[in-house]
Amino acid sequence: MCDPYSVYTDGASRGNPGEAAAGFLVYNHKKELVHKEGNYLGKATNNEAEYQAVILALKFLKKSKAKKANFYLDSTLVVKQIKGEFKIKEPRMQKFCLEIKSLIWETGLTADFTHIRREQNKEADALVNEILDDQQ
Repeated sequence: MCDPYSVYTDGASRGNPGEAAAGFLVYNHKKELVHKEGNYLGKATNNEAEYQAVILALKFLKKSKAKKANFYLDSTLVVKQIKGEFKIKEPRMQKFCLEIKSLIWETGLTADFTHIRREQNKEADALVNEILDDQQ
C-alpha cells in the first residue's frame, strides 16, 4: 500500500482582484517536506489563486507519479466546490474545477480534500506571501 502525501495549498490576492500568488507544500507520511513550490499569478481573485494552488500541486504530483494525496486548504468554498457540495456558478471557477478533476483522472490519483483553519496552513500562507512580497 502506498502512503499518501499531505499537500497544503494556499492562494492569496492583495486586492480582490489584485496581485496574486499560489503555492503548495508536499509532505511524506513521515511529515518530512518533499517539495514546495509557488507561482506569481499576476492579477487574479483570491478564489482563482486558491484553485491555481491546487492545480499547481496536482501538476507536480502528476510528474512525480504519486498515487494518493490528502489536500488541505483553508478555503471552505474551494474545498466544497471541488467535492461537489457547492454549486459553481462562476465560469472561470468551473474551468479550474474541471482542470482539477481532469488532472486527478489522468494520473489515477486518489485525492481527498479537507478544509483546515488558516492557522493550520501557516507554511503555505507564508510561501504565498513571500512570493507576493518579492513582486513589490
